[in-house]
Amino acid sequence: MAVLSPVIGQWFRRPSGVVFEVVAIDDDAGTVEIQQFDGTIDEIDLENWPELSLTEVSAPEDWSGSVDMDPEENHDRTEVDNHNGYQDPLAFLDST
Repeated sequence: MAVLSPVIGQWFRRPSGVVFEVVAIDDDAGTVEIQQFDGTIDEIDLENWPELSLTEVSAPEDWSGSVDMDPEENHDRTEVDNHNGYQDPLAFLDST
């Protein structure tokens, strides 16, 4: 199997199923900074990269995995947030 090189913005899957994106490569430190789908940031040594048996994958369609907010946290919004077209950003456009 060919060894995949780390590329910033590319997504990979580990054999365990963990999906992550390469977010930075530090040649001076010899590390690859990754962000897992759940938002966890980690580093991998460049010398260990070839041993990881990674599969290149497409970016997940559901990007909310890395957003640290539960839908239940939205309950604190007030009525002020919900009036005057705040639900529809186009509601403020002049319709004439």
